[in-house]
Amino acid sequence: MIKHIVLFKLKEFESDAAKKDCMQSIKTALEGLKGKIDILRRIQVDFNCNPAETWNLILTTEFDSLEDLTTYANHPEHVAISKQLIGPVKADRACVDYEF
Repeated sequence: MIKHIVLFKLKEFESDAAKKDCMQSIKTALEGLKGKIDILRRIQVDFNCNPAETWNLILTTEFDSLEDLTTYANHPEHVAISKQLIGPVKADRACVDYEF
């Protein structure tokens, strides 16, 4: 199995409330992919609670193979979320994929 972990650093927002609303929208949209993309075994989005750190969102997904991860990455539902919700507010991204 493959675990795919992505960290997102978001751009500055006009308020903490606006940032939290945006983060919740991203979480809801991404976690809503479960059931829409059949090769997605697990998906979870969490928020960093440590203000001393710079990464805001943590995406954890699981797949049977790297091929399934590629299918997920290119799936129209995932691409739409990436472009419409995440892209406009993303300052940086870090990713790791590993077998377990």
